[in-house]
Amino acid sequence: MKSITISGSQRESVGKVSTKALRNAGKVPCVLYGGDKPLHFSADETSFKKLVYTANVYTATIEIEGTKYHAILQDIQFHPVTDKILHIDFYQLFDDKMVTMNIPVRLVGSSPGVINGGSLSFPMRKLSVRALPADLPDFINADISKLRIGTKLIVSELADDRFSIIHPENSVVVQVRTARAAIEEEEEEEGEEGATEEGATEEGATEETATE
Repeated sequence: MKSITISGSQRESVGKVSTKALRNAGKVPCVLYGGDKPLHFSADETSFKKLVYTANVYTATIEIEGTKYHAILQDIQFHPVTDKILHIDFYQLFDDKMVTMNIPVRLVGSSPGVINGGSLSFPMRKLSVRALPADLPDFINADISKLRIGTKLIVSELADDRFSIIHPENSVVVQVRTARAAIEEEEEEEGEEGATEEGATEEGATEETATE
């Protein structure tokens, strides 16, 4: 998984006054959990744009006073009116410790059911995945090229040896639902197929009669 580097400064004081001063200066107060003790630091708000305002998922490399910490974004608080970042919690990663993270699902291919007029439902755009940091994927591919009207992809069909998906195996990730236009089109296709078969049968019977 790709990582974004964030340069921060350790916070000496964590009170309300110092926190407000940091925000007024365009910085975001943060806490890094998962180590021996929580590490309080701050960084420029602009440093988090690629990490927060994106549909992709990244790990973070946090540099504080020459020391690098590998982490994931655990929680974020926004201002209710301005949507300005108020606070971020990170969780430190270790190579030998499993971690749980929400990974986006990427649809691959074209669904025949959608082409025929069906409606694509995509209820699970992210899946909760548990793995070692090195095995965390950037995204999970969901191949919809065989999805016809009324069919679906479930969690068990997206299983991978590198990670575990923390959802019930029968949870629907994506499906193609029936639409009125699709029903009419399918009926027309079935009618054409039936007419072709009937025509072929009559033609065969005529040939047999002629032979006799």
